[in-house]
Amino acid sequence: MKSKILAITLCSIICSCQTYFIPIESFRGQFSEIDSTSLIMVRTRGPAGDIAEYLANPIDQISCIDKSGNPVKVKNSPSIESRITTEDGKRTIFYFDRFVVQNDTLYGHRSRFLGMAKAIPLGNITKIEIQDGKKDFKYVKKK
Repeated sequence: MKSKILAITLCSIICSCQTYFIPIESFRGQFSEIDSTSLIMVRTRGPAGDIAEYLANPIDQISCIDKSGNPVKVKNSPSIESRITTEDGKRTIFYFDRFVVQNDTLYGHRSRFLGMAKAIPLGNITKIEIQDGKKDFKYVKKK
């Protein structure tokens, strides 16, 4: 019985960390109409119950492909993380809802609380991966 519970738990952990890819041209298309004037104010509750308010992109569904090359729609949420790989092999992790593209440059935030923004020219990006980090961030409405 113990091994059955362990196997189910391990399977759910492995399956829940599915990584998807966004081709660069698809990424450009998804952000073609979104700039800093399109951002919306959202509130999130973190794992410790803390509330953060910030501007987020309005994308609801992210068009991706899975590892087999099949198209997939992933619901955007504050726990969706993205890994950006550049030509020099460096990787930067951002929260997807904090992305904005302006003048062929991706601007993103690596933290919800510290304001750690970073800019990456789209021409330097070789791979965009996303996955649900399962960090228990949820959007909440104002009371």
